[in-house]
Amino acid sequence: MDEPKTMLVGVDGSDSSLQALRWALREARLRGDNVDVLHCWHITSYGDMAGLGAVYSGDMGQESAEALLADLMEKVAAETGGLTVTSHVELGPAATTIIEATTQADLVVVGRRGHGGFLSLVMGSVAQQVAAHAHCPVVIVAAE
Repeated sequence: MDEPKTMLVGVDGSDSSLQALRWALREARLRGDNVDVLHCWHITSYGDMAGLGAVYSGDMGQESAEALLADLMEKVAAETGGLTVTSHVELGPAATTIIEATTQADLVVVGRRGHGGFLSLVMGSVAQQVAAHAHCPVVIVAAE
């Protein structure tokens, strides 16, 4: 019997990423594959009118990212039975971090659009970049 393959799922907490995760779990069950769920975050800085900048605490960002991922995994807990599912948080821009992770995956699954501000876009920038640069086949799932 062949070794199980790994599906990488990039999530950001949006409805579209939740649908992508659910799609991957159903597909993994059919294929006998493992699922690796990845949530990325990055340190955000901003400047004020005086030119002074502030940076959010890395610890706070990591804790927030872990809480978001835990909440998402709780939403799909009933759908993971019998599957090998891992989840982790990584620091870095979403598209770049997911693309780098595709070197260790057999398939990557992302939602069509996440939390980005341009609602009229057919596909978000992360999905576009992953589709163009991933090192494995890509599935882009639209929210239902």
